[in-house]
Amino acid sequence: MSKRDYYEVLGVGKDASKDEMKKAYRKLSKKYHPDINKEADADQKFKEISEAYEVLSDDQKRAQYDRFGHTDPNQGFGGGADFGGGGFGGFEDIFNTFFGGGGGGRRRDPNAPRQGADLQYTMSLKFEEAVFGKETEIEIPKEEECDTCHGSGAKPGTKVDTCSHCKGAGQLNVEQNTPFGRIVNRRVCHYCNGTGKQIKEKCSTCGGAGKVQKRRKINVKIPAGIDDGQQLRVTGQGEPGMNGGPPGDLYVVFHVRTHEFFERNGDDIYCEMPVTFAQAALGDEIEVPTLHGKVKLKVPAGTQTGTRFRMKGKGVPNVRGYGTGDQHIQVKVVTPAKLTEKQKQLLREFADISGQVPDEQHESFFDKVKKAFKGE
Repeated sequence: MSKRDYYEVLGVGKDASKDEMKKAYRKLSKKYHPDINKEADADQKFKEISEAYEVLSDDQKRAQYDRFGHTDPNQGFGGGADFGGGGFGGFEDIFNTFFGGGGGGRRRDPNAPRQGADLQYTMSLKFEEAVFGKETEIEIPKEEECDTCHGSGAKPGTKVDTCSHCKGAGQLNVEQNTPFGRIVNRRVCHYCNGTGKQIKEKCSTCGGAGKVQKRRKINVKIPAGIDDGQQLRVTGQGEPGMNGGPPGDLYVVFHVRTHEFFERNGDDIYCEMPVTFAQAALGDEIEVPTLHGKVKLKVPAGTQTGTRFRMKGKGVPNVRGYGTGDQHIQVKVVTPAKLTEKQKQLLREFADISGQVPDEQHESFFDKVKKAFKGE
């Protein structure tokens, strides 16, 4: 089955900004995360969403995808291009069909070393764990070489024979007469399932597979600054290779939980800080929580609600080591819900004074309101 377009997966247009893609990814990843969504296809959708965001959030990968799509431009016809599998795949069958097997398609040696499959593991992190990183141990199910037969699949003391039907090639030529002449199609040998081997007495532990399913503990070092949807490759911790081939890799995909106070955007942190009317009007020095501890912030007299302050270097360490982001604080002036009689009296006096001697800004604002109602 062909892969869906990455932009379609995230539900964004091809001109979408990084922020738009990030918002779309966060919304979808929360919806389909396996820990939250128990639908049968939720895990597959979550992987698809993570893969799409991993490509489109990287400028270089996105440019390559926009130009070539899902095809790898570095692999061409002789490598991993998707033309039906096994070298030329479908093209080889076409040559065999019309030219009696003379297409020259290269056979894949079933006994050649092959790299093992990659594995994926989804890890949920607290907000602070993603910011500062940590070292942890995970347990994953994976196939490993059978200790009884050492990967041969045969009962100890017996040998593995070459398949008598395909002579160890792993493929059979199927001939058929047609109006075009004799057709020769090359197919996987169904006697040995393409392995080129026959096992008369199978290993009782693995049933002839040569591998067994085990749970293995792996130490993972999570770098500081990892973000929601990013992934970490752990080299060589995937499935074991075939016929002496190298193992695959393990990809750890991270899901970062939201914080009740802080909000993250890239390497910057955003938060709201409540202040009283008196603090905003008269100015004050307040204590602000950051990810790095409490820091004092000077609020100038006359500060308006919505004013933002930047605290340099109090954000998230860049995951690639390029410095640390900032923390942005938005002041929110809080109106008290309950007042004592004395407080009410003082506010009435303040209102009277303000009404008698309005400042220029106050007067200008109310003049604009009056003009708006008069339709001027």
